Amino acid sequence: MGKEPPARHGVRAPLPVPRIEVSSAVRIGPSVRRVAAWSEAILTAAAPRRAASVSVLLCGDARMRRLNREFRSIDRPTDVLSFPAELPGLLGDIAIGVPYAARQARQRGHGLDREVQLLLVHGVLHLLGHDHETDGGEMFRLQRRLAARVFGAGPDGVPEDDA
Repeated sequence: MGKEPPARHGVRAPLPVPRIEVSSAVRIGPSVRRVAAWSEAILTAAAPRRAASVSVLLCGDARMRRLNREFRSIDRPTDVLSFPAELPGLLGDIAIGVPYAARQARQRGHGLDREVQLLLVHGVLHLLGHDHETDGGEMFRLQRRLAARVFGAGPDGVPEDDA
């Protein structure tokens, strides 16, 4: 084995490319490939300080209801849940209820793809430690900026009363 090259001063090593794992248990919605690309773009734009591996589950109402009941003691489906990890190199897991997201998108007057993009942004921000219930609107301001930077102008997923 040869010697390692000398360290260059003043040059920062690039952060490792985020590792994204997406699985889908639903037949509707964006493809696993698209969700992985969107997730990677969000993580790159959010620039977490540590290597960030994230898993994303696209699931139906019954599974989201079970997850919401088990982890939040709320017995109904929801749009997105985030589960921060406590392991080095793993940012955490995000579950998105695709049928719920589809209904929400119709109510809000935009497409399902945009809704899933917004839910991914929201989920990643939670994994990074943000909490819209306690931060005086900071998470929603960041969500608005991040969604616009990564996905362009359009709905930002911020509730009107927090706009």
